[in-house]
Amino acid sequence: MGSREIKSPESLQETPATSSSHQRKKLSVYFIESDNRRMALGRGYTGGTTPVNVHGKPIADLSKTGGWIAALFIFGNEMAERMAYFGLSVNMVTFMFYVMHKSFADSSNAVNNFLGISQASSVLGGFLADAYLGRYWTIAIFTTIYLAGLTGITLCATMKVFMPSQDNCDRISQLLGSCEPAKSWQMLYLYTVLYITGFGAAGIRPCVSSFGADQFDERSKDYKTHLDRFFNFFYLSVTVGAIVAFTLVVYIQMEHGWGSAFGALAIAMGISNMLFFIGTPLYRHRLPGGSPLTRVAQVIIAAFRKRHAAFSSSELIGLYEVPGKHSAIKGSGKIAHTDDFRCLDKAALELKEDVINPSPWKLCTVTQVEEVKTLVRLVPIPACTIMLNVILTEFLTLSVQQAYTMNTHMGHPRGASQLQRVGIGLAVSILSVIWAGIFERYRRNYAISHGYEFSFLTAMPDLSAYWLLIQYCLIGIAEVFCIVGLLEFLYEEAPDAMKSIGSAYAALAGGLGCFAASILNSIIKSVTGNPKKGQPNWLAQNINTGRFDYLYWLLAVLSVINFCAFLYSAYRYKYRSEQKHGNDYEVMENKLYDSPI
Repeated sequence: MGSREIKSPESLQETPATSSSHQRKKLSVYFIESDNRRMALGRGYTGGTTPVNVHGKPIADLSKTGGWIAALFIFGNEMAERMAYFGLSVNMVTFMFYVMHKSFADSSNAVNNFLGISQASSVLGGFLADAYLGRYWTIAIFTTIYLAGLTGITLCATMKVFMPSQDNCDRISQLLGSCEPAKSWQMLYLYTVLYITGFGAAGIRPCVSSFGADQFDERSKDYKTHLDRFFNFFYLSVTVGAIVAFTLVVYIQMEHGWGSAFGALAIAMGISNMLFFIGTPLYRHRLPGGSPLTRVAQVIIAAFRKRHAAFSSSELIGLYEVPGKHSAIKGSGKIAHTDDFRCLDKAALELKEDVINPSPWKLCTVTQVEEVKTLVRLVPIPACTIMLNVILTEFLTLSVQQAYTMNTHMGHPRGASQLQRVGIGLAVSILSVIWAGIFERYRRNYAISHGYEFSFLTAMPDLSAYWLLIQYCLIGIAEVFCIVGLLEFLYEEAPDAMKSIGSAYAALAGGLGCFAASILNSIIKSVTGNPKKGQPNWLAQNINTGRFDYLYWLLAVLSVINFCAFLYSAYRYKYRSEQKHGNDYEVMENKLYDSPI
């Protein structure tokens, strides 16, 4: 036989003495390339990851585009988006309580649901970017929607017509819940503009990090170094946005009112949008590769249709792939075959009947099958970050109540792998929630022993709210390690034509974390406490009679269990680069095996 590793099982049957040895070989031995392919919508294949300009044309001189200068414009957009996100997540709870006269519990759940929907729907933004619009146009459209939503929220906090009457609503009335409630249409308006904002964020979040990473040449010898630094600076911009939201925006709200605070968020987003569009001539773009959901559906249906086909069938020609160096998927390079999820490989089995009537719903390329395998393979890692997002969500909403009882006056290691960074982040998040439980127990006992048990909206002058900074610093460190590692992990491991959807996995985990926090809170309210006996639940509106510390201890236990699940998933995961090296070794082995002696 020749030295080529691509062959048909029929040719293998001609040498019985060696057939048993070949049958022990991995499936990638039986791999063929064919020119006989009918693509959906008549599309052929393209140069994979070749960057283009905003008009979809090849860039003549790459040195004039991309790089760190282009990335700076993108950092600004992400900084403003995170500033608005955290500014709303913290201030909206108190706005609903003090201005719209909703209870703390209802306000927290409403904000949790808003955060959850805005993050979970990021999958839609990733899909549109990868399938049709590209990352640039997805960001451009949705960042404008985001600005419209923030403007609507600013109007809600500025114009009295959108707010219930504040007359005769002093602190005693707020404690008793006797303030005039917001009218149904006023809450409808607030929820509408709030979810418009969330919809805008859903389109931006999965695209910004991927679009920024696209600005660097993957053929450069320093590409990996640039990518590491980019994701570090990217999350630095996230952190700066969060710090501004927790400090400057809160200060503006306290000194100048809600309208000024939300208006500041809208102005920041408007400036970032302007800077993003100014940078348009500098950006490098990746062509959208067509609907990834269609490709996933084709693999599943083709595999189901051939579920009874055997890999050793006489009707088998081999595993199908298009010829040449490029894949059939626009904007994607070829992906080497792997041996897990063998049931999906049947979608790429080319039988004799496929030669007569080829169809993408009956026969898929190996690259297309490997895309689906990669998406499945990635799921456990971001799923293990849901618990961290539960903790972060609880801190963002419940700590507001803690702060109102207190006096409010006043990098990661380069050598760590992506999964190691995620693991460090999860471990630090456990420390943060343990400290939160310890401090809340102390704060509650202090309130009771100093006569503040039933004055939960009265600040205790001798207990500083700065003690809460410890848990915020710890969860901030945890998020830096976890999210930086996770975003880089998802960008590098996701298929070329599904980078935005890969990044959306992180946002989806965040959204599920928000939903999980809401569900957990609802369960705790229903199973703890006894109204008939006058025993409040853990999350009672009066934080001094509730047991927030018990909730934090529960989160600590769940976090430890989640961390163990992560260690197991990380241990089993193989990076794409490791799989590629494994396949290269296997091809070399096959060539040596097939060469004449």
